[in-house]
Amino acid sequence: MRIALCQLDVVVGDIPGNVSRISDAYRVAVEHGSNLAVFSELSITGYPPEDLVLKRSFVERSIEALQELSSITSSCRMVVGFVDHPRSNQKAGRNSAALCGDGRILGVYHKKLLPNYGVFDEERLFEHGDTPYVIYDFNGMNIGISICEDMWFANGPLAVQAREGARLIVNINASPYSLGKLDQRKQVLAQRVEETKSVALSGEGCAIVYVNQVGGQDELVFDGASMVIDSQGVLVATARQCAEEIMIVDLALDSSSGGVVPVDHSTVHHLTPLGEPVESSSYTEIFAGEAVSASQITPATDASGVPKHPAGVHGIHFAGRKADKQEKDRVVGGVDGASEAEIYSVLVLGTRDYLFKNGFSDAVIGLSGGIDSSLVAIIAADAIGSSHTHCVAMPSRYSSAGSLEDARLLAENVGIDLSVVSIEEAHNVLANGLKSALGAEPAGLADENMQSRIRGVILMTISNANGWMVLTTGNKSELATGYSTLYGDTAGGFAVIKDVPKTMVYRLARYRNKLAERDLVPKSVLDKPPSAELRPGQRDDQSLPPYDILDPIMNGLVEEDLSIDEMVSRGFDPQTVYMVARLIDLAEYKRRQSPPGIKITSKAFGKDRRVPITNHYHEAPERSR
Repeated sequence: MRIALCQLDVVVGDIPGNVSRISDAYRVAVEHGSNLAVFSELSITGYPPEDLVLKRSFVERSIEALQELSSITSSCRMVVGFVDHPRSNQKAGRNSAALCGDGRILGVYHKKLLPNYGVFDEERLFEHGDTPYVIYDFNGMNIGISICEDMWFANGPLAVQAREGARLIVNINASPYSLGKLDQRKQVLAQRVEETKSVALSGEGCAIVYVNQVGGQDELVFDGASMVIDSQGVLVATARQCAEEIMIVDLALDSSSGGVVPVDHSTVHHLTPLGEPVESSSYTEIFAGEAVSASQITPATDASGVPKHPAGVHGIHFAGRKADKQEKDRVVGGVDGASEAEIYSVLVLGTRDYLFKNGFSDAVIGLSGGIDSSLVAIIAADAIGSSHTHCVAMPSRYSSAGSLEDARLLAENVGIDLSVVSIEEAHNVLANGLKSALGAEPAGLADENMQSRIRGVILMTISNANGWMVLTTGNKSELATGYSTLYGDTAGGFAVIKDVPKTMVYRLARYRNKLAERDLVPKSVLDKPPSAELRPGQRDDQSLPPYDILDPIMNGLVEEDLSIDEMVSRGFDPQTVYMVARLIDLAEYKRRQSPPGIKITSKAFGKDRRVPITNHYHEAPERSR
């Protein structure tokens, strides 16, 4: 059996556009002799559709689109995700997968297990599937169909399908990226194969075809990396991460064991959605990227010069490769900077898709000469092209000459335009105008925040005048502790590094320099102490613990939900932990008013972590109570 795993960048709500992309990919699969073409979870509607499912017309259009797709099918079967009507009226719909072929719908599977944690709230919208576990016979190979969460738990739908005689499980997914997720998926798939060995009548495990969505959707990034695991739990092939791809794999029943195995590793084909081959030279490492100059990055455009919705990350591709039987799972954060490459590609993809899918061709960034804005500027250039990335330096009386020079040098290195708009005159006018209300010119924190808000006004005015998206530059460490100004540096449409801790910001900048084989981010930016430069001699560590201490404390308190005492037991200073915990608690009102940004950790601020703003529960270290 030749199977085409089609990981596409679909758009939520763009049902006609998604149908067109699915149709094109299906034709490529047929042209390459595929017997089965598999698409991701809710590929017709895009995922997550959220409350669009509550609109009956949306569900009806999803079903109509499925019928349209089924009509183009031939002997090559198609598995595609869609929203079906609920069986009862208690929920809005059912998360479903259809098997189509010979011009009609051959069967429908409804998702059994619905995730209701983190960013998922499917229990609220979807009805649990209660349809029978139908096993389909493909030329003597019995196949079961399941959807995402159905695969993540032991003794679930996959075990039932194995008992019913399935030899191959097709599992369609919309699994968003977070650190370590790729390794976790591999481990879970291997566990399911092992589990099916114990329940299958033949004693052989089920092979699994795992197809994942790719692309950015608001704060989520779906990283693709679709894969095939054979009946012995061996990773047969993996598709690219963070790029659209059609991966074609040949599988067969082993005549001696009855297990499903690859016909030949060399028959794995990697194609773009247009059917063009992915260069085989890119398969040396799963996260290897080709070094390019950011000034060379130009997005695909239509006849009017407006960037098109593209396939793959512009400028840098982090490609998949054929898997080795002796492959060991890569540990995130481990060898060869794998973690940095993975995160960087996710940030580029998420930025590109948020801009393009929301109709923005260009972005504007306040470039201070600091590390955060430098990284965001380069990510934007990699995402949408340097000619579509615009930066503004806004020096004040407190800005150092070195910072302005660093901003100029970075803009030159990356090939982006830089405007310089001093805030000094506006600062003086506002300060003088506020005397009558305050009795004196603003001072201290009020004066610092006023400078930040002036910069926000400048950026938003440029945005309004040109139709560009303002990208904010705050990182997760700042967002956690409230080290930001409402309506100032938080003013904008999208927060690229919102979920990236400060220490990771430095790692990503060094990684990008290494990839370019030159200093896109100037060495002086990497070496100088971080500062907001809102008062003479200001440094971040005057207000916060050093970031190499702050970040692990933040990680424990936020992502692991540890108590102060538990963090102290790890060896952290009690008062420092208490200080960070209080700052995190107090800053919730700011985070609620911040723009959306890309999720990369297991618990990003937003849907992952929902804490009341009005909240009188606060911890203190045990020894100080």
